[in-house]
Amino acid sequence: MAWEDDGLELLPEAVVPSRIPSTHPLHQPWQLTARERERYRLMAQRSREQSRRAAAGELDPLHEVNIPSLDTRDLMPRQEPNGLRALSLYSGGGGLDVSFERAGFEHVASYEILDHAAETLSRNRPEWEVHGGGDGDVHGVKWKDWRGRVDVMHGGPPCQPFSNAGRQQGHLDPRDCWPATVNAIRAIQPVAFVAENVPALASAKFADYVRDVIVEPLERSRPRYYVHRILLEAKDFGVPQVRKRVVFVGFRSKKAYDAFRNPTPTHAWNDPGSDLPATMGVRAALGLPQVEEHPDGLAPTIRSGLTGPRHTTSICNSTSAARSWAALGLWPNGVAATRQAASAFPTDTGAFRLSVADVALIQGFPPTWTWPSAVYQAVGQIGNAVPPPLGWAVAKAVTKALSKA
Repeated sequence: MAWEDDGLELLPEAVVPSRIPSTHPLHQPWQLTARERERYRLMAQRSREQSRRAAAGELDPLHEVNIPSLDTRDLMPRQEPNGLRALSLYSGGGGLDVSFERAGFEHVASYEILDHAAETLSRNRPEWEVHGGGDGDVHGVKWKDWRGRVDVMHGGPPCQPFSNAGRQQGHLDPRDCWPATVNAIRAIQPVAFVAENVPALASAKFADYVRDVIVEPLERSRPRYYVHRILLEAKDFGVPQVRKRVVFVGFRSKKAYDAFRNPTPTHAWNDPGSDLPATMGVRAALGLPQVEEHPDGLAPTIRSGLTGPRHTTSICNSTSAARSWAALGLWPNGVAATRQAASAFPTDTGAFRLSVADVALIQGFPPTWTWPSAVYQAVGQIGNAVPPPLGWAVAKAVTKALSKA
């Protein structure tokens, strides 16, 4: 037994289970003591009361509604149509769909198993063919029907099997969709494909997996695919966030494979000697004042998760990330639906509360891209997405390689 020093009852130090049942079969709850669970319960209770008071207009705003200084469309200028048709798998909130559209590709269709993410695509692009829910499950599609109708297939298979947050179970995780992705490529036979994931997939831990499940099956297929594997960072393309991705780019043509060049950075972060435009710090990008107590910098990687027993509106993925957000003077928990709602709901620390639109900007989405879902669904979609400026650079590199084939 131990005394709590912040007004709580005498509580044991042993780990106790949560009273809230998990809503996802793969969720692994935190191992917390009774003391810790009580502290979080009181925090949540106070947060709900503050949220109620904010909605009722009972609280005084700490900051005005922000006007961003960064228009992410400037990071990915719209290209002329290139005559190539793109099919999207695991479309999510549309990160790669936006990337390829702005790079000049004709959008053929999207497949996305989450209904609320498919709704985001349909609301933003009513003219698109979007398969959502059960129809968006990649395991149930007759992919041969798309043969001859698709030039480039792109998508990001679920990253949880390879991420730290997902416990890195690899092929043992039922969310592993790389075999289904390879099957789709072999059935459709596009002239090229782009598939992205977390950088851990490029680590030594998964080297055998990458060879056995991704590369060799495609090299042995008919037609054969020649595959590049590249590591990219969002900050090199003007996105004000620390975010790395591994991207697999495959070509049917050896000539196109040889012609492909890794996307070169369009921006430079914290490099006064570079000739490239500077990547904005996240405070500058959001249009916030530069203050001595909160030096500007890149935002930590936005949390990407939609599993667990609670509907969370937090984008913070670790204790170290929480410290980074605090140093920036930004509040990563309790993301608000709108900038107006964020302004009306002051934080205890005085940090700037983020809105869905702010989180989307930090990820690189255009300001015109809207999020019709609940806040927790919207931030989950955003956090799972490829930063569109990074995807745009890859799409442009693919276009250039194919033009030389």
